Amino acid sequence: MADRMSISPSENYLRNKFLGGHPKTKDFAATFPFELDEFQLRACYALEKGKGVLVAAPTGAGKTIVGEFAVSLSLNFGGKCFYTTPIKALSNQKFSDLCEKYGESNIGLLTGDTSINSEAQIIVMTTEVLRNMMYSNSNSIRDLKYVVMDEVHYLADKFRGAVWEEILIHLSESVQVISLSATVSNAEEFGEWLQTVRGATEIIVSETRPVPLYQHVLFGNRLLDLFGENLKLNPELTRLERDTYRRSKGKWGERARGPKQLTRSEVIDKLDRESLLPAITFIFSRNSCDAAVRQCLSAGIRLTNSSCFGSGLCGCRSFSGRFCRGFSRCFCSRFSGCSGCFLGKCRRWCWFFGRTNLS
Repeated sequence: MADRMSISPSENYLRNKFLGGHPKTKDFAATFPFELDEFQLRACYALEKGKGVLVAAPTGAGKTIVGEFAVSLSLNFGGKCFYTTPIKALSNQKFSDLCEKYGESNIGLLTGDTSINSEAQIIVMTTEVLRNMMYSNSNSIRDLKYVVMDEVHYLADKFRGAVWEEILIHLSESVQVISLSATVSNAEEFGEWLQTVRGATEIIVSETRPVPLYQHVLFGNRLLDLFGENLKLNPELTRLERDTYRRSKGKWGERARGPKQLTRSEVIDKLDRESLLPAITFIFSRNSCDAAVRQCLSAGIRLTNSSCFGSGLCGCRSFSGRFCRGFSRCFCSRFSGCSGCFLGKCRRWCWFFGRTNLS
C-alpha cells in the first residue's frame, strides 16, 4: 500500500482525476491512513460500476480491502453483503475485524455450529452455508447484492470445489461477486469462465509482494536461511547435512542419527529469541493439537501478560471436548499465549472472554 508521501505530483493528479469520477471509491479510500494501491482502486472502480471482480494478488497485498468496499457499499447504499470463507477460523477472524470497524449490530456470523445476529445486513459465513441457503430458498438472500468469496481458489479443491462452482453458477445474476485469491495461477482463464457464468467481471492481477517472504530451516538448534545468493540453496545447509550423515553412519543396519531434535518449547524459545513470534504450527490431528498445547503449558511458556489478555477475538478459537474441560484449557492457554485452533463446544464462550477485558 502506497505511502502518501511517496507519490509524485503527476501520479497524485491522475489518481485524484480518476477518483473524481468514482465518488463512492473516493469516500471509501479516504477512510484509510494510506493511499490504496492501483489494483485495489481498479477493483473498487469495477464494483462501483456494477461489475463483479476477480482479484489475484500475493498474500499481504491487501485484497480484503476490496471485500470491505463491498461491505461499505452495502451499509451505505442498501442491500445485503455476504462475506464467505472456506473455514470457520477465517470466518471468526473476519467477523471480529468487521465488528470492530462497523459495529457488532451490523455484522452477523453463520457457520455450521454458530449463529450470531443472523439477520444482519452483513453476514460472515462459511461457503457451505451460502450454498445451503440457495438450495433452501432462504429469505436471507432476497436482498442480497454482494457476495465476497475469499480464497476462491478452493474451487479447484477435489472434495469441496463443487460448492464454489455451484454458488458461482446458480447465484442470482443481480448479485455482484467479489472473488479473492492469492494462489490462482490461471487468473485470466478463470476470469474468462467467470465472465461466462456471471457476466461482466473485471480481472485484476497484481504480482507485487509488499510483504517479503523469507524461508528458514531449523537444523538442530541452528536457524538458517533456506536460500543463499541468487536464490540458490544455502550451501551451509548442504554442508551440515553431508557432515551429519558422515558422522552418524554406524554399523550395517543401524539407523542414521541426525542432530538432536528440539522440543516444542525449545522451538518456541528459539523463535522468540529470533523475534519470529507469533507463529503457527500446523498439526493435522485434534488430539495432537491439544497435546501440543499441554506441552507448552507444562513447560511454563508465557507469551502474554494481563494487559494484552482479551485484546481481540480469540487467538484461541478454541478446544475440543466437553464444555468445562475445554473451557478451562482454553482459558489457561489463552493466558499463556499458546492456543489451539480446533473448534469445540466452548467456542462461543471463548469468543466472549476473548472480547472482554479480564485484566
